[in-house]
Amino acid sequence: MKAFYYSIFGIHILCVVAILGMLLSQIKKSEKKLNPGVVHATLTALIAGGVMVGLFTKVHPNEVLNHTKFGVKGLVILVILALGYTNVKKPVLKNSVWATMLGLTLLNVVIASAWK
Repeated sequence: MKAFYYSIFGIHILCVVAILGMLLSQIKKSEKKLNPGVVHATLTALIAGGVMVGLFTKVHPNEVLNHTKFGVKGLVILVILALGYTNVKKPVLKNSVWATMLGLTLLNVVIASAWK
């Protein structure tokens, strides 16, 4: 069970890195375009996070799951996903939407690493 959990954890981390990479690849472009991979990586990260929450008590039987932390992280990633779905087919991505998605992704990383 632990091997499966940590495999899903690896997938989750790779998806978040992919989101950051695809968003940062647009940093110097004057007309930003949302890569559809951002939406796919965000959805995969959300599903992987849900699986990890479901398996947490099996893998870490002596630890208590912080539901608030994972709820906030899930909400943040849902907002990123909603922004992605609403802007993926638009020819130009607004700088404000791009910055919001990047900021929320970084916020998710900070929450994951700093909130114990």
